Amino acid sequence: MNVITAKQLKQKTGEAIGRVRSGERLTVTWRGKPVAVISPPTKEDMEAWEKTRSFEEAWADIERTLDSTDPEFKNWREAEAWARNRT
Repeated sequence: MNVITAKQLKQKTGEAIGRVRSGERLTVTWRGKPVAVISPPTKEDMEAWEKTRSFEEAWADIERTLDSTDPEFKNWREAEAWARNRT
């Protein structure tokens, strides 16, 4: 496993990502102590990524849910007034 300092990672992020893309596993150190490992994604990581919905799909689902509910407050000012009275 190769080691890279946090400073080197900051200064040469593109190079570090290139190394990881080529299959290398990097240990990031800060003040001489390991703090993170950057590695290519595993098969399980890729399977989980493929199951993740796109932003557009997730946002459309949120919008549908909001459209199907009856809001408790008429506007944000009413909600804010309610919240301030509760604290």
